[in-house]
Formats: sequence, structure tokens, C-alpha cells
Amino acid sequence: MPKTAASPYDPDAQAFITAAVITDVTQQGAINTLVLALKGYSIWTKFKAIYPIVGGTASQHKYNLKDPRDLDVAFRLTYAVGVTHSSTGMISNGTSGYADTFFNPITQSSLQNNFFLSVYSRTNTNVGNPYEIGNADNWTTGVKFTGIITRYNNNRRYISIADPYSTSNTETDSRAFYCGGTNGSSNQILYKNGVNVLSGTSLQSGFSNINIFICAVNSLLPTFAAAGFSIKQLAFASIGDGLTPTEAANFYTAVQAYQTTLSRQV
Repeated sequence: MPKTAASPYDPDAQAFITAAVITDVTQQGAINTLVLALKGYSIWTKFKAIYPIVGGTASQHKYNLKDPRDLDVAFRLTYAVGVTHSSTGMISNGTSGYADTFFNPITQSSLQNNFFLSVYSRTNTNVGNPYEIGNADNWTTGVKFTGIITRYNNNRRYISIADPYSTSNTETDSRAFYCGGTNGSSNQILYKNGVNVLSGTSLQSGFSNINIFICAVNSLLPTFAAAGFSIKQLAFASIGDGLTPTEAANFYTAVQAYQTTLSRQV
């Protein structure tokens, strides 16, 4: 039998390309370059879930680059009604749409002082009570909130890890790559395009025992449901361990190059 031609791509990139049925050569190359960059910066192993949000459809956007199996335990996304997908990302209708990551920080033995999240926002707005990624015991009070808000209706951005969302400052343009969390201490930091723009101390009152949502916050109270829906178009998201300032800057470089290749950078 004739030999099958070897893939020109990194095995992890190829596994994702195959699972998500990515047939566009530019998209394939962008995914491969992203994987190689994250490995080259020695941060690939820090991530539990990476959502490249590439391909243009819900069935393609759902896959986790770190584990592209179509399973809850692989943290692939499932969507509530109200999420629209396109080549530039995914966006909630602001009233019902969100993505469930199936990642519960408690059951995954994640540490409050070593936890990072990221989102790539292509929209500048402060409409509503927008949460881009996270979970909370009570979203109305912020108790045990873990997540990122890129621009709230009070024109402030927030980073919180197991904390009432106390760390915030002014934000006027939410079009950027945001990543933030903790790295070996109670200091919670938010990076915008690789630059530290916000830092403070987390009370670390404990993670909420529920999954992290994207395009909204998963909340136990006042009712067990998604809330705080964002209407920002998101083109990337991730969940993982803490990053150093240098690693956060390198992460931005890799993600921005990925977005630029796909012609959807901000």
C-alpha cells in the first residue's frame, strides 16, 4: 500500500484541524503557528483550555485546542440559543446566548493563587451588565466572582479570581486581548495587549462550584443561570495556570499574530 503523506503541521495543531474540520489553508496555518508559538514560549502546558474560535460555525468554534475531543471532560463548548458565529468570532444576543466550557475550577483542582483566563474582544461597548467570561456565587453582588469584564456599564474593567470583583479601573475601549489572574500569590493582575493595566489583591474567598461560561457569567444566585450577557464579539478565549509578566506578553504576541493571519485583529 502507498504511504500516507505526513502532516506538515504540529501533531496538536493537526488533531484540532481534523476534529474541527478546518479546510481553509490560511486557517490551518494560523492554528499551527499559534501552537508552535505557545510551545516555543514554553507556555503551552499551562493551558487547560484554548478556544481559537476559528472556522466560522458553532460546530467548529466549540473545540478546545488542548484536547479536541467532542466531550464535556475535554472542555469543548456547548451553546445556549442566542450565539451567532462567523469567520470573525462569536457573539451573544445579550439576553440568552452563552457558551458552557464545562470547566469547574473546584473539580479541576485549580488554585486560587495560580489561575488565568483570557478573552479577545473585537467590540467596544459598555451596554448592559457585560461579563465576557467567568462564574460567581452571586453575580449581583460579585461574591466569589472569577472572571474578566472588559468594559462594564460603568466604563470600568475588572479582573477577579475567587473574589468580590474589587479590582477595577477605567476602560474606554474594550477592543483588545485581555488575559489575567493570579500567579503564585493573592495579587490579581489584568493584562491588555500584553501590558499590565490593572492589579490588586484578591480576597480569595473560594471558587464557585459551577462551570465557567463565555459570553456571560454562570451564577448560583439569585438563580442558578447564566447572567450578565456580553454583546462583544469574541475571537479567542482560554483557561489555565498563572502567567508571569513575560509569559503574558508572549501570549499576546502569539495570539495577535494568530488574529492578524486571520485578518480579524484589533
